Amino acid sequence: MAVIEVKVPDIGDFKDVAVIELLVKVGDRVAPEQSLITVESDKASMEIPCSHAGVVRALKVALGDKVNIGSVLLDLEVEGAAAPAAAQAGGSEASVAPVATAAASPSGVPAAAVLAHGAGAGTGVVGVGAAVAPAPALGAPGLPHASPSVRKFARELGVPLAEVSGSGLKGRITLADVQAFSRAVMAGQQHTQAARAALAAAGAGGGAGSGSGSELGLIPWPKVDFAKFGPIERKELGRIKKISAANLLRNAVMIPAVTNHDDADITELEALRLRLNQENEKSGVKVTMLAFLIKACVAALKKFPDFNSSLDGDALIVKNYWHIGFAADTPNGLMVPVLKNADQKGLLQISQEMSELAKKARDGKLSPTEMSGATFTISSLGGIGGRYFTPIINAPEVAILGVCKSQMSPVWNGQAFEPRLLLPLSLTWDHRVIDGAAAARFNAYLGQVLADFRRVLL
Repeated sequence: MAVIEVKVPDIGDFKDVAVIELLVKVGDRVAPEQSLITVESDKASMEIPCSHAGVVRALKVALGDKVNIGSVLLDLEVEGAAAPAAAQAGGSEASVAPVATAAASPSGVPAAAVLAHGAGAGTGVVGVGAAVAPAPALGAPGLPHASPSVRKFARELGVPLAEVSGSGLKGRITLADVQAFSRAVMAGQQHTQAARAALAAAGAGGGAGSGSGSELGLIPWPKVDFAKFGPIERKELGRIKKISAANLLRNAVMIPAVTNHDDADITELEALRLRLNQENEKSGVKVTMLAFLIKACVAALKKFPDFNSSLDGDALIVKNYWHIGFAADTPNGLMVPVLKNADQKGLLQISQEMSELAKKARDGKLSPTEMSGATFTISSLGGIGGRYFTPIINAPEVAILGVCKSQMSPVWNGQAFEPRLLLPLSLTWDHRVIDGAAAARFNAYLGQVLADFRRVLL
């Protein structure tokens, strides 16, 4: 029999994550991989599992504590055949991976809980994010009084329990209370503290959320009984769309965004792509136009480094690494996997990693690490259609490239019109960091690289 320390394993690029739920108590018998606590960062919530079977002898963390990789969670008494091995391990970190319980934001960046009238419509449909107040355990002094199931339900909807009035015994918050709160927010009758703070930061001003639309000088969001006009079907938004809604609303309100539209001649590049796929048919790796776009964007980002930056107060953080996010359409909603160190990889490696990340996104198996750290994002509608669109920047990035389906068009070559394959480019940029001339140069250079891919070698 031995007592070991169970520690936080490697949970990715997270620091100072908050403990929002204790799933065991002293005296509990736990099994390997049983969840011990729930932590929440600005990117995801996850459960930390146990590495061994045994009995909990002491808890080393409390609700609201900040933990990091290697932080001691509890003392565990292991017995039987597992005791010698566990003792020899000397309380090493849990060897099993944490279980993600809340999807990250499309950008892989903090999902602010910006809940405002107009963010959506429907019972229990609210933008969510890590800015939501932590859901505490039952009976914690000065904290919301709710059961674990209610806390989990509130986290999924993004409802800050600290702002919900409980109708149960001794002020206990029920599922009905959480649903009623979310209905009030979506109807514009109530705003969360996070929404009011975001609106105030955006210069909206206004009161404390009377529901009159005074924060933005708008009339209240219309309440309509659609059923009186004809048959309807109610479909609740999924978790990822709720998270996306909060991010998109914040970014659209906070960022003074401008979009440049241009066309790139990819006639020769498409011929090269087809030839490469024929030559590498046996490898099973299919080179896509998006792989070329990633390499071309890296070249443009190196030439115009302000596009590979982020604002930090009055300072600009220019990054000397190139992690490219790409929007992936999944059955559960839009997700943004991140291809790390794209500058160090060739087309075949980029294509293979993109395929693997896209499959993980469709299967709902992307880890928070695989959705974080992007310096620039590409949103491609090339496989669907359209001509141009205005993508919303993934904060804290300062630019995003939207591309649509390429089309054959007549282009004047100085003597006659000839058919050329043109790729529509829509570059959206943060006007606080980038001016119009720089954006035009970026788009023009990107078009030159795509027209003659040898420029990536320069």
